[in-house]
Amino acid sequence: MTKLTKEVFIESLKRMSLLEIKILVDGLKEEFGIDPSASLALAGNGADSAAVVEEQTEFRVILKNFGSSKINVIKMIREITGLGLVDAKNLTETPDATVKKNVSKDEAEKIKTKLEALGAKVELK
Repeated sequence: MTKLTKEVFIESLKRMSLLEIKILVDGLKEEFGIDPSASLALAGNGADSAAVVEEQTEFRVILKNFGSSKINVIKMIREITGLGLVDAKNLTETPDATVKKNVSKDEAEKIKTKLEALGAKVELK
């Protein structure tokens, strides 16, 4: 069997239809066990693929909604942020409000746990 060179392979691809190329790609994925979602994670935002992906160290705690216990959530917001009653109430009533930003993962998780225990919906970014 003759060795297939890169140039010959590329010329063969040029003569193929899009459907034939799709079938070829699907066959390669199956043959080599390629997971397309894994390559997307490595691709990131278009940066150099050799760059090391940094782990996020600072988080924002976002209050999506206060749930069924608004007063208790306001009290907890006051405790977490040190805000006054009116400011804590306004923050609690604001959709997707940032409770705290630039906090460590541990601190963000603790805040999230406290608020979710009161029925609030919280997201970390």
